[in-house]
Amino acid sequence: MKVNTQHLGDQISMSCVKNKADILHTFQASFFAMSRLATFPWTFLERELENDKSSEFISDVLKQTCLHPLCQKHSPSVKYRRAFLNELIKRHEATESEPLDELYVALGNVLGAEERTECYKSYLLPGGDAVSLLESVAVISEGTTGLVTWEAALYLAEWALDNQQTFTGRTVLELGSGVGLTGITVCRSCSPSRYVFSDCHPSVLHKLRDNVQLNGLDNQTSPRVCVDELDWGAVTEDQIREIGADTVIAADVVYDPDIIGCLVKLLGRILKCSSPEGTPDVLICSTIRNPDTYNCFKLQLENVGISYDVITGPVSHVFPYNRVSAIEMIKLYI
Repeated sequence: MKVNTQHLGDQISMSCVKNKADILHTFQASFFAMSRLATFPWTFLERELENDKSSEFISDVLKQTCLHPLCQKHSPSVKYRRAFLNELIKRHEATESEPLDELYVALGNVLGAEERTECYKSYLLPGGDAVSLLESVAVISEGTTGLVTWEAALYLAEWALDNQQTFTGRTVLELGSGVGLTGITVCRSCSPSRYVFSDCHPSVLHKLRDNVQLNGLDNQTSPRVCVDELDWGAVTEDQIREIGADTVIAADVVYDPDIIGCLVKLLGRILKCSSPEGTPDVLICSTIRNPDTYNCFKLQLENVGISYDVITGPVSHVFPYNRVSAIEMIKLYI
C-alpha cells in the first residue's frame, strides 16, 4: 500500500501542535534541524492562510526560519533552504493571501548562494538556547559515518534532559561522540563537573573539536571539557582510571560487526575499573538498523559476563527526528 508521506507528516505534526505559537516553534525547530519537509505542519499553515489573507503568518514563519539571526550565523544547507522557500511560496501562492516580497527576496538570496559540502544543523533546547553543529551534507563522508547526527544521539540527549541527575556534578565519558550533539546538550543543560568527548577517526575528531568550541565549551569553562582520541582496541586500564568517569554513555556505536569485539572488551574494562565512588553508570543507546548485528553485540556482552537492563519509559519530545526507527537504550553492569 502506498503511503502519502505528506499526509502522514501533517498527522504527526497535528498531534503536537495546538496553537499559532506552537506552529511557529515547530516550523523553526524543524527548519534548523533540517527535518524532512513532509513532516512540517503545512495543513495548519494553509488553514491560517485561509483564515487570514494578510500574509502575516507567512511573514512570521519566515522571520523564525530563513530571516532569523541563527540562520544568518549558522545556516542550513543552501539546497535545503531553497527547497523550504519553494514549498513556502507554493503554499502561499495557492491561497488568496496578499503578495509578500520578503519571500522572493529570501529565495533570490539563496539562489545566488554557493552550495558547500558542510552545513549547520541547530537543535533548540527547552530553555531557548540552541546546539549548533557543523555537519557533512553527505551521510558517509571521508570514510566515516561520524560526521552527521544519528537518531540514537538525539534520543539519548532527550533522555539526558529528562534524567539530569545521572550527569549533574559527575565526570562523564562519551564513547564515539561523533559531531557532539549528545555531549554538548549534556554540558549545556545537565551541569556535569567534567565531560570527556572521544572518538578515533581524525576527521571526526577535527569536526568534534570545532563543534565543541563553536558551542562555547572548553577546558577553562564549567563544565571542564576535553576531546580525546580513544582507540577502543588500545585503551589501557590506566587510561580508564585516569579519566575516572562516573557516567559512561555512547550512542549509535553498534553498527559494524567488525568493531563489536573491541567495544565489548572496552566496556568490560570500564566496568571493572571502579572509582572510589563505585562502578560507573554505563548507558548504550542504539538505533537497531540490523537486528543480527545488535543481537551479536548483546550476545558478546553476555559471553564476557556483562549483564544489561533495557531502559523503558517515554522521553520528552524535544528534537525533531524520525521516531519510527527502533531505538533501544540499555544499562550495563557486572
